[in-house]
Amino acid sequence: MEKRKLSFWDIWNMSFGFLGIQMGFALQNANASRILQIFGADVHELSWFWIVAPLTGLIVQPIIGYYSDKTWTRLGRRRPYFLTGALLASLGLILMPNADMFTAFMPALWVGAGMLMIMDASFNVAMEPFRALVADLLPSDQRTLGFSIQTVLIGIGAVIGSWLPYVLTNWFGVVNEAEPGAVPTNLLWSFIIGASVLVISILVTVFTTKEYSPEEVALMSKDEEPEEEESSLLNIFSDFKKMPLTMKQLSSVQFFSWFGLFGMWVFSTPAIAHHIYGLSLDDHGDAFQKAGDWVGILFGVYNAVSAVYAFFLPAIAKKLGRKKTHAFSLICGGLGLISIYFVPNENWLFLSMFGIGIAWASILAMPYAILAGSIPARKMGVYMGIFNFFIVLPQIINALIGGPIVKYVYGGNPIFAIVISGVSLLIAAMLVVRVKDVDDEVITDN
Repeated sequence: MEKRKLSFWDIWNMSFGFLGIQMGFALQNANASRILQIFGADVHELSWFWIVAPLTGLIVQPIIGYYSDKTWTRLGRRRPYFLTGALLASLGLILMPNADMFTAFMPALWVGAGMLMIMDASFNVAMEPFRALVADLLPSDQRTLGFSIQTVLIGIGAVIGSWLPYVLTNWFGVVNEAEPGAVPTNLLWSFIIGASVLVISILVTVFTTKEYSPEEVALMSKDEEPEEEESSLLNIFSDFKKMPLTMKQLSSVQFFSWFGLFGMWVFSTPAIAHHIYGLSLDDHGDAFQKAGDWVGILFGVYNAVSAVYAFFLPAIAKKLGRKKTHAFSLICGGLGLISIYFVPNENWLFLSMFGIGIAWASILAMPYAILAGSIPARKMGVYMGIFNFFIVLPQIINALIGGPIVKYVYGGNPIFAIVISGVSLLIAAMLVVRVKDVDDEVITDN
């Protein structure tokens, strides 16, 4: 049995939930450091608070991938997981900026960090089954299109999430100022809106997408080697040892890509506020809030660029091959991050975001499109979860060493963390060359 080809709108609906996931993720990425600073975190402590996010991904995603491979319910195989993840993530989105409501029980900073952990764990529960769903339902010649459409929706959701605080203030007059230790009203409403969109978009996918039954999956897997070992969660460790060569080669590319991205997400707000706006590192007043809103706009720009670029990725990959496409995109992102150090004012940062957006689109699509062709269909979920190791491990390492390096090596100036992030993307681009893409020859020949 072969997988049927799906229409553009079938693939769109299948991935539509990613719009809400990424809207929430963008709100987190652009504003979590800012909120934690409002609650009392120092700049060099930010990466330590962010470590809970990749740690939860390290634990959660392989387990979710394993169980989603084995699950079949009235809702299907993957859908129960991203629906549950969406509901929990929406709860975290609402509660994180309202952490000061719980100060009778514990400091707002610790409540906020806890909500960040719940939110990111829930995004992880929702995210990887979505990746596996594309690989489950699409034939190999549609996978680049599938992951590219996901990237388009990710870009749209991220633009909305990143721009929302700024738009609420400048278009609708919602206040972006607050008493010391309190989160501005525009951020509070942004997170509530993000939670609502997340749930609605996930429901669109749940009600419009039909998954293959276990019997159909078995028929499509008939040419694969039979699964000999007993089914057990501990098989994750043996699967890790047996990971395909392509996954091993992609691991280093992913490591340096996500090491750079994590540094950008954690340190962009303090770096731009200090290096571009000339604010002191302990200034969290009105000027800092405006700088934070501007970072949201910039993050929206790079996500908008990624959404547009993603439309062209299938055609570019067909012409150049996936590896060359990914390497070119990573180079653009690395140069974009490094350029932040040299720009004369905040308006020039749009140019930096253009390069970052190109890299972000490719990071969200190309590695998964390359990987999917080398994974057995019956273990798509668990291997997608294991692949996440190489996303979260670099973030954990950056979280552990990033803050101390900023404090003791960079003299407290976070702009140099942004420069190192750019260098990291350039290293990732060089490592793409040695990756074996199982499907690439077929795609470029056709």
